[in-house]
Amino acid sequence: MSARTAIPHAQKQADAAGTAGPPPRDRRPLGVLLAANVVSITGNMLTVVAVPWFVLETTGSAARAGLVAFAATVPVVIAAILGGPLIDRLGYTVTGVVSDVVCGLAMAAVPLLHLTVGLRYWELLVLVGVSGLFHAPGETAREVLMPRLAERAGTTIARASSAYESASRGARMLGAPLAGVLISVMGATNALLIDAVTFAVSAVLVGAGVRDRAPGEPAPASSEKSGSYRAELREGFAYLVAARLLFAIVAMVMVTNALDQAWSAVLLPVDAREHLGGSVSIGLVAGTFGGGALIGSLLYGVVGHRLPQRGLFIGAFLLCGFPRTAVAAFVPGLTPLIVTCAVCGLAAGVLNPMIGTEMVRLVPERLRSRVFGAVTSGVLVAVPLGGLLGGYLVQYGGLRVAMATVSAVYLVTTLSPLVLPAFRQWGDAPSRAS
Repeated sequence: MSARTAIPHAQKQADAAGTAGPPPRDRRPLGVLLAANVVSITGNMLTVVAVPWFVLETTGSAARAGLVAFAATVPVVIAAILGGPLIDRLGYTVTGVVSDVVCGLAMAAVPLLHLTVGLRYWELLVLVGVSGLFHAPGETAREVLMPRLAERAGTTIARASSAYESASRGARMLGAPLAGVLISVMGATNALLIDAVTFAVSAVLVGAGVRDRAPGEPAPASSEKSGSYRAELREGFAYLVAARLLFAIVAMVMVTNALDQAWSAVLLPVDAREHLGGSVSIGLVAGTFGGGALIGSLLYGVVGHRLPQRGLFIGAFLLCGFPRTAVAAFVPGLTPLIVTCAVCGLAAGVLNPMIGTEMVRLVPERLRSRVFGAVTSGVLVAVPLGGLLGGYLVQYGGLRVAMATVSAVYLVTTLSPLVLPAFRQWGDAPSRAS
């Protein structure tokens, strides 16, 4: 099935689902899901900042920091590849709660071992790997729940996607500076303990306030089994490959996510340690980017979904990535980097709700866990290499060469929609999921 036929098919599925009649309007589950995401992502920002800093403090090696990033993200890819049918079997709420609980325990073990019997490097690799393995299914489950809870709340997918992404961006905006301050005041070890607490809070919120379906609501279409686990898994990936526009978006984001990982896990921490004055500067840079992204995602919910989507997608991607590493490479000082990150964040904030809205439009509900899992694995598959290669680029080529290289590859990647035929299927029509 090509993307040309996939789009009408998805629309027919949505129309058919709509004939059953909407459940009673209830906005509380969507609000609880957004709150849980805020708490969880705030904790994730503590991890993103504290773990590389912990490694640099304890080993002094950029290459080892890159290897930890690699160990943390490979299991995320594996879980995303294999987890779609498992999410259907366990249910979205159970998956989300189990994910948060295991991630919280793994993150708590890092500082507890370090402060008591000692933490060996291989044990750190295992613990961040366990956290990564359980992180992706929970994230996918919440993402699949969002359209259903939006319908239950009586709002549109585009606005709910914008709110979901805005909550996430707001958490990143607050979490990154908080992480920098906590590391400066308490140390990376204690910051990771706080991270573990945020996972516990998120698990309680999801477990107590979110249900896969409201009382009296029919079972989700995605709960229908199409055969064996392997057949369901294959069905999700086959749909992704056949939908050429969605596949092209995934391929593009796969590359940029790897470059973003090199930036956040290695390049920025090393730059902060050597030139920008310490861990607080990481929080300022990441928080500024998150603040811009929050504004961008809110603007998408208000007006962005009415604009030509292909043009908006290309323009936002051109602005969101390569200027950040280019300025860091060639313009010294913290202030130019913060100003650039504000602009980059504004553009980045538009992208996720736009892509999320398009995914809901393209994918039938019964396949969303499987296809969204395939999408997650696709966009993350190169992320482990991003952190690993970023570490070795810095180690053997120097920080400035590494930043310039990342910037150049980012620019070439974000120009690809101008020439790839698949992106022409998006056209210049405003989003229809609004």
